Amino acid sequence: MTSAELLPPAVLKRKAVVYIRQSTQAQVQTNLESQRRQYDLVDVARQRGFREIEVIDDDLGRSASGMVARPRFIASIAAASSAHRAPRLLCACATCTVEQR
Repeated sequence: MTSAELLPPAVLKRKAVVYIRQSTQAQVQTNLESQRRQYDLVDVARQRGFREIEVIDDDLGRSASGMVARPRFIASIAAASSAHRAPRLLCACATCTVEQR
């Protein structure tokens, strides 16, 4: 890890939150590589020095269209918006397209 990737100690005292979601049950069942890549963010958080890591994966198979409640996600966003104890949110676009041959 380069010095540019190191995070300040004050940040590393916070909780890291890894939010994992796929929009449909079909994606949950068929896009396993996407899920794996999202769960790999836990290792990224550890590599960066976080000790407390929360995984939110309650929303696998739930659309983000706004019609479905996602209370743990909303709580994490609210915490990230607050002052000192805000968690560090790790995110990546982990959408995976699989070709059938």
